[in-house]
Amino acid sequence: MSTEASHPRATAATLTVGELADRLRGVLGQAFPDRVWVTGDIGNIHRMAGGPVFFDLVEPAPQPGGTPAARVNVVLFNEARVRVNAMLKRHGNAVRMTDGVEVRIEATVDYYPPAGRIQLQMTAIDPAHTLGRLVVEREVLMKTLTSEGLLRANAARSMAPVPLRVGLVTSLGSAAHADFMSRLERSRFAFEVTEVHTPVQGREAPRAIAAAISAAASVGDLVVVVRGGGSRTDLAAFDHETVARAIAACGRPVFTGIGHETDRSVADEVAHTAHPTPTAAAVDLVGRVTAFLAGLDDAARVAAHRSRHHLQAAGHRIDTRAATLAVAGNSTITDAQRRIDTAVKALDAAQRDTLSRAGLRLDSMAARVSAFDPIRTLRRGWSITRTATGRVVRSTADVTTGEVITTQVGDGTLTSTIRNPVEPE
Repeated sequence: MSTEASHPRATAATLTVGELADRLRGVLGQAFPDRVWVTGDIGNIHRMAGGPVFFDLVEPAPQPGGTPAARVNVVLFNEARVRVNAMLKRHGNAVRMTDGVEVRIEATVDYYPPAGRIQLQMTAIDPAHTLGRLVVEREVLMKTLTSEGLLRANAARSMAPVPLRVGLVTSLGSAAHADFMSRLERSRFAFEVTEVHTPVQGREAPRAIAAAISAAASVGDLVVVVRGGGSRTDLAAFDHETVARAIAACGRPVFTGIGHETDRSVADEVAHTAHPTPTAAAVDLVGRVTAFLAGLDDAARVAAHRSRHHLQAAGHRIDTRAATLAVAGNSTITDAQRRIDTAVKALDAAQRDTLSRAGLRLDSMAARVSAFDPIRTLRRGWSITRTATGRVVRSTADVTTGEVITTQVGDGTLTSTIRNPVEPE
């Protein structure tokens, strides 16, 4: 049995942390001997007072809300910051370095030993990249909204006759908020404003603004979205698809007052009515209420005028008819009086004739009644005998012995008592 001799490995050099850092910096220097251009979204930006600016350059996750795909620290020292600010100024300050803004920066790749991290030392910025990206994204979004019929969807929402209940979407405490509210308060109209606070710039702003629009729609006759001026990147949230779709789907008319006179966002294009400033949006609302009240005054004046006209016309017709009735009444009364007089005369003559004929008939009837008067018959020798109860005695069988009877003769009455009635043979 043989054994293989073991040989100890050569011992590797032991490095201090500083030595390792130097080697890392050397490796990075060899790998990136020149400055590099890197694109990504700004995140967690922090400006030191009078000092450097620190931020992360982030490659967003493929899905919204996911963990970033990559991240690297960036530092912008004072000397480079002056150059960067000059570049941004030459582009009209349209780009502002804030969270969520996509930028293209020039930098050197470095290892920072005190923090133990690789970082980029920013030396320049490409504003045209950011502005060009915003323009392209805006154009794509506008085409999409147009093809889906959403660009003027909110414009079809009907306005309340008097839009006094306002759902205000803004950053509370901002100049835009103050300008809008001040103008409404000076009008002295009874506006009922429900304020919904939201961030108006940054990575999370689009979703927050969309949610605020939905909340404001549930409490107002209309929704007003206002934000003060700023750079193109400051206003980028209002070019976002999430905000545009929230406005298009809103069940209430949406007014916008975003930025300065020259700013025009996708939110403005989709809104029911766009205004160049927050103050202009408030002036529009006040004007609509003023116009409504003026319309009421005009309607009242027209109604009063028409009422007076109708009353005058009715009065004239009444006077005319009254005069006609007066003339007709006098004629009618005269004719009626004439007819009454004629009728009275005819009635009087008829009454006298009727009374005369009635008198003749009464005389005739009296003679006939007299002829049948039983007294006259009794005076001719006839008599009538009655029992005590008044019953006429026509036979001896009608009385009994001892019964009292009364006999009426022509000139009086005889009373008798039956002693012995004689039966007929």
